[in-house]
Amino acid sequence: MRAGEDGALSEERSDETKRGPLAGLLVADFSRVLAGPYCTMLLADLGATVVKVEGPAGDETRHWTPPERDGEATYFLSVNRGKRSITLDFDESADLAVARELARRADVVIENFRPGGLARFGLDYDAVRATNPAVVYASITGFGPDSNLPGYDVLAQALSGIMSVTGEADASPAKAGVAIVDVVTGLHAGMGVLAALRHRDVTGEGQRVEVNLLSSALSALVNQSGAYALAGVVPQRLGNDHPSIFPYGPFPTADGDLVLAVGNDRQFARLCEVLGVPDVAADPRFVRAPDRSVARDVLRPLLDRALATRPAAEWDAMLGEAGVPCARVLAMDGAFARARELGLDPIVHAGGSQTPGVRHPISLSSTPAKYPLAPPSRDADRAWVLDLLRGERDDPGGLGG
Repeated sequence: MRAGEDGALSEERSDETKRGPLAGLLVADFSRVLAGPYCTMLLADLGATVVKVEGPAGDETRHWTPPERDGEATYFLSVNRGKRSITLDFDESADLAVARELARRADVVIENFRPGGLARFGLDYDAVRATNPAVVYASITGFGPDSNLPGYDVLAQALSGIMSVTGEADASPAKAGVAIVDVVTGLHAGMGVLAALRHRDVTGEGQRVEVNLLSSALSALVNQSGAYALAGVVPQRLGNDHPSIFPYGPFPTADGDLVLAVGNDRQFARLCEVLGVPDVAADPRFVRAPDRSVARDVLRPLLDRALATRPAAEWDAMLGEAGVPCARVLAMDGAFARARELGLDPIVHAGGSQTPGVRHPISLSSTPAKYPLAPPSRDADRAWVLDLLRGERDDPGGLGG
């Protein structure tokens, strides 16, 4: 059981391990929803002490249901393990003083307020740097520091071109099935923080890190955005097809779809051999990868006809044995089962309550990720944080104070 709203520390939160590659770093987390919280959760998994500051209403994702686990939103739980929580109302002078002291002591400050939103509270970069010159201060915005457009993932997917290349060619634009821009932006924020900390290790100087959803999305579009930047090509929706590789995507079998990812001519020859159509591989229209992309409308029905003779599982086994990249299309339960079959052990349990979650994606041989704290109840750690700021417990921070 986690600590309640009264701030009493539960047993699971009173014995936090400080081992990990980021142990000793104090992170003041003034972010909410997804990009920032995802970033700070990954930092916490790697040993940073993260203090999550919430307003009186709490992080919005605490209320984003369904689904739920024990009455709590799984959305919130999925990106907030490893943190300590304190509720602060910046309009109250005593609470604002706590927030300012936390920022003064922190090695890293992460915020995703609208541009300029923290200035009136004296919590913007310039104000924090004045009392904490070594701070690494990361700002996450929707569309850069000069825009007040609200930073919602779906808006970034629309404005970045992601939706223009997602979905069937003759259908409406589609968004990705997860807030992928928020996730990528959170990863970019984490990389920026680590780069700034490395610079601080060498020079003692802090700096500001700025990331935004739109720039992150354009970067994440890689070959699609690169096609425009490099050649002036405006990509179009191709459904599940790849603009430069074929076959590359789902194909129907006797009982369901099988995804093929044939990236070179050798793999294509093996595919045709297993399918029992070696003449297709020898056809001059299909021998080279660029030719297959151009002639995909001719090649597709030939592959469909061959694949329709067996169920997906049989083709998966046969093609896999022949070294042809392929995969069945799985639902989430199947995805976790497959990860376990591959030895990836995808679920971890955090804190004394053993709250399940998805394993940190990075494996480190000497300093692996750890999960000492379950996602906190709102304001669960007020006493702990205040003790830290009064100097009544060891300060985990480094140069940030």
